[in-house]
Amino acid sequence: MEMRAVYAECLAEMMEKDPHVCVLDADLSKASGTRKLYERFPRQMFDCGVAEQNMASIAAGLSSYGFKPWIESFTPFATRRICDQVAISISYARQNVKIVGTDPGISAELNGGTHMSMEDIGVLRSVPGVVIFEPVDEVQLRAAMPVLNEYKGCVYMRLFRKNQPVVFGEDYEFELFKADLLREGGDLTIFVSGMLTKDVLDAAEQLKAEGVDCEVINVHTIKPIDRESVLASARKTGAVLTVENHNIVGGLHSAVLETLAEEKIPVCAVGVPDRFGEVGKIPYLREVMGMTTEDIVAGARKALALK
Repeated sequence: MEMRAVYAECLAEMMEKDPHVCVLDADLSKASGTRKLYERFPRQMFDCGVAEQNMASIAAGLSSYGFKPWIESFTPFATRRICDQVAISISYARQNVKIVGTDPGISAELNGGTHMSMEDIGVLRSVPGVVIFEPVDEVQLRAAMPVLNEYKGCVYMRLFRKNQPVVFGEDYEFELFKADLLREGGDLTIFVSGMLTKDVLDAAEQLKAEGVDCEVINVHTIKPIDRESVLASARKTGAVLTVENHNIVGGLHSAVLETLAEEKIPVCAVGVPDRFGEVGKIPYLREVMGMTTEDIVAGARKALALK
């Protein structure tokens, strides 16, 4: 299933059980996959129009009356545009609002640079009290949605809208603040979030053929990062590579560097090289941003050479 279809299905299940769960969108229900929910839950769905700042403020107000609002828009409009509302009306006021930014990073594709938010994690990671989560596949998303809904506070979720390769098995158990060990290794740790997780596993297989034993850890919750897992794995392998569909400034790479600041461990990065996006399909954008499987392999070799 498309990720947005799983997201909408999970919302429907939660709204069915709890009339306090509601969804606000900025005239983007079709893009977000939630349009059909208006028919089933007319009293729990709100179209706020192309007015994301107002949408965030309404959600904060609903939360203050005991509702559990989810707000959704394209990533730049769910972060950059509403940063002040998130900081003051939601997080400072300790409101229980879930924010969903769709098409993160290069997945905005043909919408181009204006809709291609490379800095959304960095924007909200600096706001106190905001939890930042990015699912890998439909299995993880389905497991996470009820947990996020029950979490009391502000959560920002980066949602890749379309199909994603399945990484997790049906027996997967989700823990919000615990990173997932996908592959054990002793030579190098690769920390990865979001859509590039399968590519990292493919790169690890290539490196295995070269005699390099990679440990792969999916950091689905980037804030607060699982410091215990990051420190333990980095100390074990002695070299680190971060891989993300985000600017290497302010996102997963920065979070890992902050965690390892007092460790003498080399940390290299694969991600958006501190630039704006452009129009293109994902394969092209991965090439120009240096985010292909081959780039991951090259980044791993670079980190290993610094040990």
